[in-house]
Amino acid sequence: MGCDMDFTLGIEEEYLLVDAETGDLAEAPDALMQACRRELGDHVSPEFLRCQIEVATPVATDITDARRQLTRLRRTVADQASGFGLAPISVACHPFADWRDQDHTDKSRYNQLSQEMGGVARRMLIGGMHVHVGIPQDSLRIDLMNQFSYFLPQLLALSASSPFWQGEDTRLASYRTTVFGGYPRTGLPPRLASWGEYERSVEALTSLGLIEDSSKIWWDLRPSSRFPTLETRVCDACPRLDDTLTLTALIQASLRMLWRLSRRNMRWRQYDNFLLAENRWRAARYGLTEGLIDFGENRLKPAAEMAEDWLELIGEDADALDSQPAAARLRALVAEGNSAERQRAVHAAAMNAGATREEALVTVVKALIAEFREGLD
Repeated sequence: MGCDMDFTLGIEEEYLLVDAETGDLAEAPDALMQACRRELGDHVSPEFLRCQIEVATPVATDITDARRQLTRLRRTVADQASGFGLAPISVACHPFADWRDQDHTDKSRYNQLSQEMGGVARRMLIGGMHVHVGIPQDSLRIDLMNQFSYFLPQLLALSASSPFWQGEDTRLASYRTTVFGGYPRTGLPPRLASWGEYERSVEALTSLGLIEDSSKIWWDLRPSSRFPTLETRVCDACPRLDDTLTLTALIQASLRMLWRLSRRNMRWRQYDNFLLAENRWRAARYGLTEGLIDFGENRLKPAAEMAEDWLELIGEDADALDSQPAAARLRALVAEGNSAERQRAVHAAAMNAGATREEALVTVVKALIAEFREGLD
């Protein structure tokens, strides 16, 4: 790539387990977790709720490697789950499940989390997708975090997959963001002057015993507590593998673009979080349907126009990273609509065909099961 940065990748996805016939949420049997562990090792683990499974790819050298790794993880979980009459779905909220019926995993970290967060933790029937990009220098991670925050609402709008909550259409594209917002230390990251300021901020809380370490900071974008990476956490879980990889390619290429600007003594203009939060709300409320604010042009910009601008901006970087096909699929994602739009369309079609509201919601889950398996066989 002609630079001293490798921009390696890591992807984490949170899946919900459902009964393959009824679409109801189901707890992960111990035997299922053991079978997945035998094949995938530490790259699969239980999540906070017993109906959830989390996967994490090994470090991937590029988007092609990331696709290979994530395909293996998804295929293994799906194949093993099928032996128990279950299926995974990668979605931010189950369309009709009730969070009050779920139990959390009996694990010290999760027991402590439940104790600390009280009723807020019980509502965490949500799934996200996290992308790590390797940025070795501490100071550069903070500098790029400050600039990259501009793109977080766009990523949320593209990934939005949680229009339904407890059987009701919330009229939001990403209801997950409102649920997760009940946790402390969430949302847009603050603007920080240096790595030292970040460390001092973390130390202010750890020294009082309020948090164990920076892993309890759940911003939309953060320096990883375990790896020399920037971790993008704003995205809803994506039902389709291709959508996850397109967002990953956009994140990686955009960070490389910002790094490239820095090599030329240039940088992305930074806007106050008050303004970025307005775009974040629009992304959560409307997804791709009503446009986001282009602060440079001072107007609402339709999603298709935003996509073209973004691809032009990162074209050189996607070429350098060999991720152009995955990034260019942004056009198809916008044209087809995000998951929230697709789920509503499936629900409406089922209702028009004579299904009850409950039956239509089961049809939505069946569509999510099918989307999970796209590209795996």
